[in-house]
Amino acid sequence: MDERVLIALGGNAMTAPDGSAAPADQLRAVELAMGHVATLIRAGHEVVLTHGNGPQVGNILLKNQLTSHVVPPVPLDWCGAQTQATIGTMIMNSLDPLPAAVVVTRTLVDPDDPAFADPVKPIGQYFSEDEARRFEQLGQTWRKFERGWRRVVASPRPIEILDAGTAVALMAAGYTIVAAGGGGVPVARGVDGRLAGVEAVIDKDHAAAVLARAVRAGVLVIATDVPNAILGYGTADPRPIGVVSVAELREHQAAGHFASGSMGPKVEAALRFVEDGGQRAVITSLDHISDALSGNIGTTVTES
Repeated sequence: MDERVLIALGGNAMTAPDGSAAPADQLRAVELAMGHVATLIRAGHEVVLTHGNGPQVGNILLKNQLTSHVVPPVPLDWCGAQTQATIGTMIMNSLDPLPAAVVVTRTLVDPDDPAFADPVKPIGQYFSEDEARRFEQLGQTWRKFERGWRRVVASPRPIEILDAGTAVALMAAGYTIVAAGGGGVPVARGVDGRLAGVEAVIDKDHAAAVLARAVRAGVLVIATDVPNAILGYGTADPRPIGVVSVAELREHQAAGHFASGSMGPKVEAALRFVEDGGQRAVITSLDHISDALSGNIGTTVTES
C-alpha cells in the first residue's frame, strides 16, 4: 500500500468549465474528476477527498434570497451540511463499485476569531442596493463592489476537524473517505461548552491542511486548474515552480507572488501542512495528479 494521500478538489472539479453548477454539469464534472481518483486508488494509494462548494452554496443562497418572503432562509452552516451530502453522494456514485463513504464534517473555529469582527469573504450573487438593504435587516452584512452589492461573511481559521476520528475509522475498514467538504460545517463552542453552527465559511484549502494532519496523511495534494504554482503570474516572465522548500516558498509568498483570492490560500495550506509535519504537499491540476505524486510535474513543497 502506498502513502495515504489527501486530495483537495477545487471548484473546477465540481462544475462545468464555464462555472455552471446546474445538476447535470456538476455530475459530469464529478465523474471526470473521480476517473482520475479511481486510477490512484487502483494503483494502491489510500485516498481521502475533500472539496470546494462555493457554486453550490451560492445556489442555495440565491434560493434563500428569492424565496425569503415565503420560506425562512437557512443559515450558512446548514448550507455547508447540505452541500457536503449532495456532492458526497455524487462522488460515491462516481467511484462505485469502489467502496466510499461521506462524513458530514464539522470544523471547529474560535468564536473570538478576528474575522467575525470584519467579515470580508464575498459569497453568493450580486444584487441591487435595495435588495442588499432588505437582507441587512435579517442581520446579514453586504458591501458594494464594482458589479453591485454582495453579501460578505467571516472566514475564520479552522482549529480542528471534529469528525476526523470517524474518517480514520472508516478508512481502517477499507473506505475511500470524503470529508470536510467546503471547509467543513463551521461550529464554535459557547460559554456553556456546547457546539453551535456559526455564520461563516472556512477556506477549503486551509481546512484540507488541518484534515490531512488529523487523518495522518503523508501527502496533501491541492488540485487546481493549473499544473504548477507560478512566479510572476500575469507578467511577461512567468516561471512555474517545481520542487521547492518551505523556506524558499515563504520567501516567494512574502514577495507577493500569490494572489489572496486564488493561489494564495493554496500555497499557505501547502506550507502549513509541511511545517506541521507532513511529508510533502503538491499543487497541480487534476489531470496531472498521478504524475505529480511521482514527482514528474506540479509544485512540490518539502521541508528542505
